[in-house]
Amino acid sequence: MLTRRQVMGLAGTVAMFSARHAYAAPSLVPVPLVMAHRGASALRPEHTLASYARAIADGADYIEPDLVPTRDGVLVARHESNIATTTDVAGHPEFASRKRSVMIDGRTETGWFTTDFTLQELKRLRAKERLADVRVHNTRYDGHFDIPTFEEIIDFVAAEAATRGREIGLIPEIKNSTHFHQLGYAPEDMFLQVIAAHEYTRYCLLEVQSFESGNLKFLYDRVKNINPRARLMFLMGERGERVPDTLTAEQGTTFGELMTPAGLQQVRRHADAIGPSNTDIIPRDASGAWLRPSSLIEDAHRAGLLVHSYTFRPENRFLPLQLRNDRGDNVRNPQGAIAEIQRYLDLGLDGFFTDDPALGRQAIETG
Repeated sequence: MLTRRQVMGLAGTVAMFSARHAYAAPSLVPVPLVMAHRGASALRPEHTLASYARAIADGADYIEPDLVPTRDGVLVARHESNIATTTDVAGHPEFASRKRSVMIDGRTETGWFTTDFTLQELKRLRAKERLADVRVHNTRYDGHFDIPTFEEIIDFVAAEAATRGREIGLIPEIKNSTHFHQLGYAPEDMFLQVIAAHEYTRYCLLEVQSFESGNLKFLYDRVKNINPRARLMFLMGERGERVPDTLTAEQGTTFGELMTPAGLQQVRRHADAIGPSNTDIIPRDASGAWLRPSSLIEDAHRAGLLVHSYTFRPENRFLPLQLRNDRGDNVRNPQGAIAEIQRYLDLGLDGFFTDDPALGRQAIETG
């Protein structure tokens, strides 16, 4: 006997696949791109060389390092400056006094921050799994890997590309630019110096991301002068959320305003692609069920923008209600994850971030 959730899931899946041709839309690229979100972060602790290595082995087209500066001005790979949840810093009594609260983009965070550590000090720490309750299997790697610098990642990816005989792109995100400028850092200048100094980043597939428009405007020509193949992507938060570098304005710009056809035309002046969340493309109701798709992909394509959305994750808790199974919220559901990606590909998605690049590659090859 099927449970009510199973019946709902099967009905939703049937409806989804029957509607695929009705919604099918062309992508702007021959084959959609698989972007490894913090590496293969569903299978290894995020932003470690081990996570990037697994992503490359699993067929990712691009590796994503999020970049934040250290106290001595070195770019390292962390999703945020606060390293409380992704390293073992709390277990180092010598750093206990550095725990503090910081305002970042209008929100107060408490923890330990990369700008309070030199690179040498950060190298004493080890990475750990962020979603320990969800990805218990990843916790066996806690304490094994250090925090890589951007330059170490470039050298690693370059070596992997040479060994494997294929192009492996880099899609770095410059995090919290306004915040770091307020602290006296210039992450864009640091970034430009690094990519100019390495042969690989002067010619490889390169796409630079930011949730802020000001630094993309600053970087647009400068990055392309170093690497003519490079693209820049404007990341987008929730529709009602304000763009971080407009927070001090009396009336800040919302991401929703920039998702309109007129707003997308503005974005095209300093970006080649947009990076919306998956729910900006297909909203969900309070139960997590898919609603009718928005016109965002079509509108972006009309403005001449590629669409690279985030983030596809393989566990049930992250899937739309129609694709979940009854094995538990934290259980991997590869079939549901592949079906979710394929639904977006049918809408014309040009590329996507995923925590599990192997499933992303499978979705493309079997879609």
